[in-house]
Amino acid sequence: MDFSDVSLVALRVFREVAERGTFTAAAAALGYTQSAVSRQIASIERAAGTRLLERRREGVQLTPAGRLVLRNAAGVLDQIDATARDLAGMPVEGGTVRVGWFPSAGAMLLPSAIAALRRSHPGINLVSREGTTPALVRSLRAGTVDLALLAAAPPFRPPDSETPALELETLAERPLRVAVPANHPLAAADSVDVADLRGQRWIAGPSSDLMGVWPGLDERPEIAHTARDWLAKLHLVAAGAGITTISASLEAVAPPGVRILTVEGGPQELRRILLAHLPGPLPDHVTAAANALRAASRQP
Repeated sequence: MDFSDVSLVALRVFREVAERGTFTAAAAALGYTQSAVSRQIASIERAAGTRLLERRREGVQLTPAGRLVLRNAAGVLDQIDATARDLAGMPVEGGTVRVGWFPSAGAMLLPSAIAALRRSHPGINLVSREGTTPALVRSLRAGTVDLALLAAAPPFRPPDSETPALELETLAERPLRVAVPANHPLAAADSVDVADLRGQRWIAGPSSDLMGVWPGLDERPEIAHTARDWLAKLHLVAAGAGITTISASLEAVAPPGVRILTVEGGPQELRRILLAHLPGPLPDHVTAAANALRAASRQP
């Protein structure tokens, strides 16, 4: 085993593959060909003397050796990037915190936390990016984000089975609700019976989990529109295009023409907002950002 000849390019490619989950996605993100990515991975595996990635139909998974290499590679690359910022004269007072967040967190929680952090710690630079839960978990493992806001639904299993387990903190637990057009027949009351959700036209996410449809309906739902963005879904509701589910935390940003209803007559559907990070103590600037996220999550 000899890592002396491993290039920084190979380390960056390895981290990108670990974060993106496939060679194809890593190649697209880096602007490389897939064969170039494969060559870099082959070079780092030769240096390691063992396989670092398990190739599967659904993508790649780190082997135990791969997790070890990734932890150390992330540290090396972070130091190189910090040196580059120093040489470029970029301000580093307070440090930079990288936060990943699930889509609807960008509507209220994240902006509130950023505003509060600017007031309390103006020297901290918070940068963020949106992602799905699997993508954000991979980013934490790859060391490309320091904190991640994750959405969780029952039965609230851990977001992955890798070791060491991520540190997870529940910031909020709120009921799932239904958003309907203000002129919809269901909008006459503040609540709706789950049986009355049968036969409705739904606005759902594009993924196979039908996010946006009330869970457990005993019918094949009619999907009228698909949209990734929660605010886009709510504007479609306002236009009378259908109904969708919504976390209670988004009620304050619902546009005019939308009614938010509680659902009765079935098991209560709860959704959690989790703050996740790798195990171990956090640097002071990351702790400050985490505290700002905690405070923002407690706002009504």
